[in-house]
Amino acid sequence: MRFRIYKRKVVILTLVVVICGLAFWSSGRQKKNLSLQFPKEFEAVKRSSSSSQSSSSSSSGSLNNHIQAQATPAVSRAPVPLPVIQVNGTHLENAKDKTRMNPPEVDNATLVYRGIVFQLNFDQTIRNEERYKTRQKDDLVVVVQVHNRPDYLKLLVDSLRKARGVESILLIFSHDYWSPEINKVVASVDFCQVLQIFFPFSIQLYPQEFPGNDPRDCPRDIPKKDALKLGCINAEYPDSFGHYREAKFSQTKHHWWWKLHFVWDRVRALKDHQGLVLLIEEDHYLSPDFIHLLKLMKSLRREQCSDCDILSLGSYSHIGYATKANKVEVKAWKSTEHNMGMALSRETYQKLLRCTDTFCTYDDYNWDWSLQHLTVACLPSYWKVMVSESPRVFHAGDCGMHHKKASCMPVSQKTKIENILQTSGNQLFPKNLLITKRLPANGAGGVAPHVKNGGWGDIRDHELCKSYVRLQ
Repeated sequence: MRFRIYKRKVVILTLVVVICGLAFWSSGRQKKNLSLQFPKEFEAVKRSSSSSQSSSSSSSGSLNNHIQAQATPAVSRAPVPLPVIQVNGTHLENAKDKTRMNPPEVDNATLVYRGIVFQLNFDQTIRNEERYKTRQKDDLVVVVQVHNRPDYLKLLVDSLRKARGVESILLIFSHDYWSPEINKVVASVDFCQVLQIFFPFSIQLYPQEFPGNDPRDCPRDIPKKDALKLGCINAEYPDSFGHYREAKFSQTKHHWWWKLHFVWDRVRALKDHQGLVLLIEEDHYLSPDFIHLLKLMKSLRREQCSDCDILSLGSYSHIGYATKANKVEVKAWKSTEHNMGMALSRETYQKLLRCTDTFCTYDDYNWDWSLQHLTVACLPSYWKVMVSESPRVFHAGDCGMHHKKASCMPVSQKTKIENILQTSGNQLFPKNLLITKRLPANGAGGVAPHVKNGGWGDIRDHELCKSYVRLQ
């Protein structure tokens, strides 16, 4: 009897040793494959970290070591999961028991990218800083929200290169997609100081879990009663139209709000920035005099429109320059007209900051329509915008999230825009500006969105959005 028990223990022990050996061998193969797949990106992070450590003081060096200790192990260790939100005493995670699905595993490649993004956002290395030392701390900051359209980004960079005075700006690219092709376009910028930041909660970094596409999420069009029976983890939170979240639509609003906070409150080079921040996107195209015009608008605002909250480089209508190039209007801000080329001050940002809860819980996946709601639901008064009658910003993107064209034609769009600018070259760079239209003293009131677009009913989106204010 004792011999049989002993023999059984030996067999069990042998199986355990074999399983451990296989697991160790498999882990070694993954690490070897990983090192072959991402050598350039990872070495770039290591070089950036070592250079920042060598140039830091002893106290900041210890902090850098602490950050590096957190970032590097991310290659082989899963990150801390997002906090579970408790509503009405029920954890959203309880749906695991209903669906009987295991949490999705995170592959090593994704963890590498998370580590890279974390390190780059911490280091905040500004390129071309030595070449353009004359830039003043309150000079214009231009922030570009970038997804994955390198052909349009090339057009934007080309337009910036032609802008007079561009050497004085700090150009920030805010990415939600890591791409060597996009990085190559950014690396070509040699005409001003450049900083790249990365949205740390993108679909690319969380492909199989929230805020990406969790396989345990509810299908978009499933009725709520069926979703509750299915037990998908967001069954309780459809949007206003009964649909469940789609990560590809939620991401843009998340990125916009995170970018706003990170630029104003987390970029160390802008800690005491009292100048303007201009917000544009990868498929925009700027005129050669946009910096000149913003300087004139800033002076005009100080002298004649101290309550103007936003300066806008133009709307979507291509009004002729012959009689309008030196004219601006003051009116109530509308998301459908004034969401391109928005320049705002720290004071305007701080007013937005106080409306975080309203922005983050409003059921519309569009950041600009959500801002429209703030102007009537939260801000102390509706937004006044000073807008150029002849646009200095153009929307070159003829395809994308809101455009369903079969093919994109950035070159043809560039030709159209350049023709407009060439025929109007004599009217650019006006000596001064005139306000041709102004709201009455008591104002016409804010403009409420005529409809919600939905797509933002999930409480996880609400809580993540609100957390950006607290992130360090």
